[in-house]
Amino acid sequence: MLYYAAHAYMIVGVVSGLAYREITKAKDFTGDTQLGLVHTHVLALGMLFFLGVLALEKLFTLTAHRRLFTWFFWTYNGGLVLTVAMMVVHGTLTVFGHESNEAIAGIAGLGHIVLTVGLILLFVNLGKRVAVHAATPEAER
Repeated sequence: MLYYAAHAYMIVGVVSGLAYREITKAKDFTGDTQLGLVHTHVLALGMLFFLGVLALEKLFTLTAHRRLFTWFFWTYNGGLVLTVAMMVVHGTLTVFGHESNEAIAGIAGLGHIVLTVGLILLFVNLGKRVAVHAATPEAER
């Protein structure tokens, strides 16, 4: 599951970079837009993040707490998708010469809150697994 999430975010990150280039070129846009940040956000907060969690899974078996891991996984993904979607909407509006509104900012803020909750769930799970790992003799690991 973690590998597939990282892989999906890699594809979305690369495609978003291409989309940014083509949309701004088609509209002769040369200013700043959040659309240009989508590429790096998706690659860092999606692909690289889940590759890191995959390594932590290998070391600490995060999925041993199935329910907590599932809550983390879907909460984090939901927050990231919501945040990135609002970046795309806001950035596209900018490129097309329209103003963004408070609703878009509010939804983006909600996405960040959900991302934060996902990170908290990850660290709660990781803390439990590190404690179990530390208490387990090396021969039994």
